[in-house]
Amino acid sequence: MSTSVTENSHQEELAAQYWQVGAEINDTKADHDLPIDKIWPNRQFTSRLVNPANRRKMHIIIVGTGLAGASAAATLGEAGYHIESFCYQDTPRRAHSIAAQGGINAAKNYKYDGDSVYRLFYDTVKGGDYRARETNVYRLAAVSANIIDQCVAQGVPFAREYGGLLDNRSFGGVQVQRTFYARGQTGQQLLIGAYQALERQVHAGTVHMHTRHEMLELIVADGRARGIITRDMVTGKVEEWFADAVVLATGGYGNVFFLSTNAMGCNVTASWRAHRKGAFFGNPCYTQIHPTCIPVHGDNQSKLTLMSESLRNDGRIWVPKREEDCGKDPRDIPEEDRDYYLERIYPSFGNLVPRDIASRQAKYRCDEGRGVGPKVKEIDADGTEHMRARGVYLDFSEAISRLGKDAVEKKYGNLFDMYQRITDENPYEVPMRIYPAVHYTMGGLWVDYDLQSTIPGLFVCGEANFSDHGANRLGASALMQGLADGYWVLPNTITDYLADAPKFDVVDEKHPAAVEARKSVDDRITKLLSINGSRTVDSIHKELGHIMWEYCGMERNEAGLMKAIGLIRDLRNVFWTDVKVTGVNEELNQTLERAGRLADFLELGELMCIDALHRRESCGGHFRAESQTDEGEALRHDDTYQYVAAWEWTGEGHKPVLHKEPLVYKSIQVKQRSYK
Repeated sequence: MSTSVTENSHQEELAAQYWQVGAEINDTKADHDLPIDKIWPNRQFTSRLVNPANRRKMHIIIVGTGLAGASAAATLGEAGYHIESFCYQDTPRRAHSIAAQGGINAAKNYKYDGDSVYRLFYDTVKGGDYRARETNVYRLAAVSANIIDQCVAQGVPFAREYGGLLDNRSFGGVQVQRTFYARGQTGQQLLIGAYQALERQVHAGTVHMHTRHEMLELIVADGRARGIITRDMVTGKVEEWFADAVVLATGGYGNVFFLSTNAMGCNVTASWRAHRKGAFFGNPCYTQIHPTCIPVHGDNQSKLTLMSESLRNDGRIWVPKREEDCGKDPRDIPEEDRDYYLERIYPSFGNLVPRDIASRQAKYRCDEGRGVGPKVKEIDADGTEHMRARGVYLDFSEAISRLGKDAVEKKYGNLFDMYQRITDENPYEVPMRIYPAVHYTMGGLWVDYDLQSTIPGLFVCGEANFSDHGANRLGASALMQGLADGYWVLPNTITDYLADAPKFDVVDEKHPAAVEARKSVDDRITKLLSINGSRTVDSIHKELGHIMWEYCGMERNEAGLMKAIGLIRDLRNVFWTDVKVTGVNEELNQTLERAGRLADFLELGELMCIDALHRRESCGGHFRAESQTDEGEALRHDDTYQYVAAWEWTGEGHKPVLHKEPLVYKSIQVKQRSYK
């Protein structure tokens, strides 16, 4: 029997146990017969319009106030629509976009080093290991330059060269300088710009802002997304809100791992509630592990801290060549005894290889016993407990010698200060210690070229959708996608859907769909408060995080994923029978908030493992141990897995349905990814 026949038979056996295969899905909004540079202008022209007088009669709900949500609300509000904007923070300025540090990509070629729209497009598709949708990525690259002009006009203080021109630096996976930055605070400065635009519309009366409101359910009436159910996080009041369309811009789901670089409030609930109502979930297993984070230092941490990838421009990553040197002061280890392993393995890109590759290589060095820093307790898949150092050096001594301390401080000073406050070590004198951590999620709700999900009227922007990054996001592209979706894409595509809004039936709190959604929220809250078990929410979340990191983290294999699915199912039963949620609904109750989010993480975690199990190839951040080259690099299987995995919810206790969207590349040659 041939290998392919055996493989197919094995996949059918797994599918019979864990998933079903449904009909193929395709994006029909982009005209794939046109040259790729003509597809977006054509879609802008063919998309139906809404005249200004009719816009004033239409309502749009936007959930999330990060870069994607704030820019979308500001732009659509300025266009004349009535916007209801929701966030669970006490101000839009606390959205997690504020945490992005290093920069935002744009194809302006200010350095005259060979950059172009096509090169940004190519680098992004290659960086995603040829698992991104070609049309969406080209559009992202094409509108990128507009974003910089928009943000400069808003007053975003990008770094400038001596002559006044905007400065650029490099990020991983590219050989040009296209990343615009504001010291190590780029996300914060961009969010302030978007926030100002948002608040201008709040003052104008086109946007109504609802802070401290968490979306707990989607209202789908007559097959369309027509509203949401929220809980006021201060008073506990549950309310229905209605609109002609709903936009989710709620970020990623990295906190399914408990420890991640995400803010502790980041969650998947809005997306998962939509998924349960019919929105397909695309590529959930594609998780980005960021290589430049402060290592875990104990059992009681609540999150991990990201050190910007921009540090890899001037910092050099190394470990001792000999295990016996790992306990020494790094300043006492001579150059000849240091292994600058990224520069050694990938001479063309060096320390600026993409995040997934840098992360795996750091793991390999530590697995070999050459990690540095304090040792932490680990439990192997077989239950064996051991202590191992999980850290590598990020060294700026050469840069300080070459550029001077003042120049390094000007570029990275706030990042160095943050590192010193957390570790009590001075990175100007002693190399930083870093290790990979969960960061961004490339998976998300499936959307078409218009950013519309499989539920008509539900649009998804930014990290909450799956569309632009494939199996690995290049650094400085998250801010680019969020602002591109909010400022340039959604305002041009949502009009095609809203052109039919005058024909929609009226939906209010008496509509059966609204009654059902409200009841499901009330019942869920009542259930969580009534269990009164013995386990804390955080203890169960930490256990879930350990399962996800151990079996669906930096490296996955079939046996581990199958074990993880069983463990998650058991843990979900523990949650619903033995969790203890204190307090009542009618007050500020953070335990209740975390419990509701964890319930969704438990379901998402299982789907992530099923998605990783079904994809028996390695690509980007999804690394299957069974599929690697002789040199330990990711090995794709384009003949079998060159598609988006779009998963359909079929109900609790039922197997999800896998819908495949074939990925067709007409403008880029698909080949084995190499950065050597």
